[in-house]
Amino acid sequence: MSGPRPVFPRRSIYLVTSEQLQGTALYEVVSRALLGGVGLVQYRAKTRDRAVRQDEALQLLRLCRDHAVPLIINDDVALALAVGADGVHLGRSDGAIRDARQQLGASMLLGASCYADLSLALQAEAEGADYVAFGAFYPSSSKPSATPAPLSLLAEAAARLAVPVVAIGGIRADNAAPLVCAGADSLAVIDAICGASDPELAAQCLCAVWSGVTDAG
Repeated sequence: MSGPRPVFPRRSIYLVTSEQLQGTALYEVVSRALLGGVGLVQYRAKTRDRAVRQDEALQLLRLCRDHAVPLIINDDVALALAVGADGVHLGRSDGAIRDARQQLGASMLLGASCYADLSLALQAEAEGADYVAFGAFYPSSSKPSATPAPLSLLAEAAARLAVPVVAIGGIRADNAAPLVCAGADSLAVIDAICGASDPELAAQCLCAVWSGVTDAG
């Protein structure tokens, strides 16, 4: 894509798509979540073949464009460039942030998973990451063996990093407030929306956490 780099929306719910959702079911969940107010969507499909992933990514990009919401591609710089997505999110084993930034240029968002390690986040920011993600803060079915991340990590990260800080891992509407209070700029969820009977309502409830915390403060 060309033009200015999209702005990472702070105070946002960041939907990461479930591996179990494909085709029409995937598009329906994402469409409803967008109506519910999610601020970013990350397409995560590690196990499908290339042609299917490209087709699904293009369909999701159209949906996201309709709502002016960035579409991020998980772990695949080449796919993000091929479909003209808004950015890429990389894990620790998915290549160097510096190399990805060179491939993506200045007009695409670049995020990095930093687990429970602030030093990884500081390095990622120095190498060109636009945001960093920490977790898991709560038990997560998508990554049950993830190292637990303490709430104090969010406060320390917020104090030492200039880029937005994302919290992930087992987040639901009823346990999200402490993460926001601790310093998270965005909350990334999978099951809380993808596994909900009403994805739009689930997204609305999660988005309401921000105003609830503000009102309480």
